[in-house]
Amino acid sequence: MNAKLISTPNAPAAIGPYSQALDLGNVVYCSGQIPIVPATGELAEGLQAQAEQVFANIEAVLTEAGLTMANVVKTTVFLTDLADFAAVNEIYAKHFTTPYPARSCVQVAGLPKGAKLECEVVAVR
Repeated sequence: MNAKLISTPNAPAAIGPYSQALDLGNVVYCSGQIPIVPATGELAEGLQAQAEQVFANIEAVLTEAGLTMANVVKTTVFLTDLADFAAVNEIYAKHFTTPYPARSCVQVAGLPKGAKLECEVVAVR
């Protein structure tokens, strides 16, 4: 595999043995982003701020790869409470345009650092 590492200080550093993203030429696979504010290393406060931070972090990683949110073709959203679906969906819709990416959304028992959501994306050139 001939993958290029994508890493930016404008998104949180990996908190484990993984890359922020890998660029395979025509496809970029971005690891899940949680709502850590890169400048402080702390979680954003509240659901709406966390959702905005997750998408800001994704955008920073994509920018480093020379892409935008318009290049995203697939997302997976992880929520610790599906009752947050509508609120997150409203914020999600502000960051993507039609045709919207294909998406999965699931409830999970927990996320790193107590985050309320996480999102991973796949983008194409």
